[in-house]
Formats: sequence, structure tokens, C-alpha cells
Amino acid sequence: MVAPNFEEGGVTMPGWKFVTNHALVLCQIAQQPRITIRELSLTIGITEKAIHRIITDLEADGYVTKIREGRRLRYRINPDLYLPDEMLQDKAVGDFLEVLGWKRRRGQMRRRELVAVGEKAAP
Repeated sequence: MVAPNFEEGGVTMPGWKFVTNHALVLCQIAQQPRITIRELSLTIGITEKAIHRIITDLEADGYVTKIREGRRLRYRINPDLYLPDEMLQDKAVGDFLEVLGWKRRRGQMRRRELVAVGEKAAP
């Protein structure tokens, strides 16, 4: 997800990314909860070791939970946590992911609506 730089004769990509690798991993996990580290690595274009570190960061901060299904893992995101950025601290991860194409499940919508009107959401 690198912004294109249009020049004569073709498109070149700049040396920076608009969205961080952490956000790209979270977005891919949200859209494909059973995605493997290898698939994430190939999709995003960074090493499997880097993907593993990012998932560890996301899990440590509560954005991602791993669920074992046989020999594979399924990931679940917590869409109600706020973004870890001072300028965006009032925005939930789920809102950010929706901008990137993620579709919220109905149960998640109801919990979010309850929180929005001041009631406590069920864990």
C-alpha cells in the first residue's frame, strides 16, 4: 500500500509508506483471520520474523488475540481499542479498519453502540 508517484513513462513508488507495517498486518488479519505468517510476509513484503514481531506487539497491547484451531491459528481483533497515536487517540481501531475495507460483524456493532451511549459493553 505505497502511494504511487506518477512520472513520464510509468509509475514509480516512493521510498515511504503511508500506512505502517503494523497497520497493514492488522488490516490483513481483520480481513483474513486464518492467514498464516508466511502469507502475511508475502502479501506485505516484509520478513516472517518482522511479521512475528508485529503480531507479538499487537497481541501484547490487546489489539489481536490468537486462537488455536488444530495446528493452525485464527486471529481475532479487538475493534474497540483506540489507536495508539496521540493525534488519533479518540478513534477506535475498528473505525480505522472500516476505512480500509473491513466489515464489522453485527455483534461487534451492538457492543460499540452500547459503549457510545455510555453503557458498559459485555466483555
